[in-house]
Amino acid sequence: MNYSETIAWLFAQLPMYQRVGQSAYKADLAATINLANYLGNPQESFKSVHVAGTNGKGSTSHMLASVFQEAGYKTGLYTSPHLKDFRERIKINGEMIPKLYVSDFVEKHQLYFKDNQLSFFEMTVGLAFDFFRNEKVDIAIIEVGMGGRLDSTNIVLPEISVITNIGLDHTQFLGNTLEKVAGEKAGIIKSNTPVVIGETVPETKHIFETVAAQKYAPISFAENLNGLDYISDLKGIYQEKNIKTVLATLMVLQQIGWSISKENIKNGLLNTVKNTGLMGRWQKLNSCPNAICDTGHNKEGLQLVIAQLAKERFEKLHIVLGVVNDKDLTSVLPIFPKNAIYYFCKPNIPRGMDASLLLSKARGFGLVGEEYISVLQAYKAALRAASPEDLVFIGGSTFVVAEVL
Repeated sequence: MNYSETIAWLFAQLPMYQRVGQSAYKADLAATINLANYLGNPQESFKSVHVAGTNGKGSTSHMLASVFQEAGYKTGLYTSPHLKDFRERIKINGEMIPKLYVSDFVEKHQLYFKDNQLSFFEMTVGLAFDFFRNEKVDIAIIEVGMGGRLDSTNIVLPEISVITNIGLDHTQFLGNTLEKVAGEKAGIIKSNTPVVIGETVPETKHIFETVAAQKYAPISFAENLNGLDYISDLKGIYQEKNIKTVLATLMVLQQIGWSISKENIKNGLLNTVKNTGLMGRWQKLNSCPNAICDTGHNKEGLQLVIAQLAKERFEKLHIVLGVVNDKDLTSVLPIFPKNAIYYFCKPNIPRGMDASLLLSKARGFGLVGEEYISVLQAYKAALRAASPEDLVFIGGSTFVVAEVL
């Protein structure tokens, strides 16, 4: 198979959670463990940092990778989902995995994948870990896909575990209380391995402290850091908390022997986009009118995004909005401003919510606008309608942002 055929097979042959939802979810690690054994346990050949959390884990992972690159380490980065190109998920020093490596790996192991009915995510994790082993990375930053305890990435034995924060997302899998979600994400805490927690609330802090104590894992809380003046090229006020999490993580890594200077940290944070190619975090797409997109998609993430919007200067606000069909609209629609003009659309995946249904639901929360046949049509309509002094925002779903990029 060539690369295009390989990607088509990966996407179509087996269910993928991001596309079809709950039917693709596997509630144990048996298949991943068997795959790792089959591949010769590549995850044991490289050092790693394991990053979980409801929001901010992608930004945190990219910032950490950028700092390690600035410090001269050959740095692997595994994240999900991708926005434009599947290979965004697997990078070394900011360079995407070669197309030939992807197609060769899948062709070589396709019979095993089929015989064992592996999920898209399991295959992708195997690909990433095999690539990092063969390329002999010094360190790999590994972002959890969903949850933690049962996530396919949770076969690594990291230098440090990182949990950015806890919110109510993917409740059908992780539980419908903050305590239950925290318990799932605390599943990445390993015995005698330090863990950094980015943010806590009373319902979650004791969960992390209890699990860490049971596993003799030294625990640090990033929210206790004060007087830090580092800044990042990742825009948005919500990045301040992610920067704290990164700094707390790096302090522990320095203590256990990683050579990372203050200059490395400063330059790494300032050059995250350049070093890693991160997209979709408060990213400017157009000027006059300004157009900004952001991948925030759950209640906690959208609250931060809307707070950032409130700080921007504009005459009128235009919002291109699309969501997936398992989104709890009663928790997210009240967050959006009523004085904006809305352009409702459906992301182009099976899991996307029909624009007409979203429009109907949004009207119940006082949000006024029209529906469009696609994300791009909605975005183009917003740009046409906006004056040079207006602001166009695109979001509500990672998949909406992917389409405008």
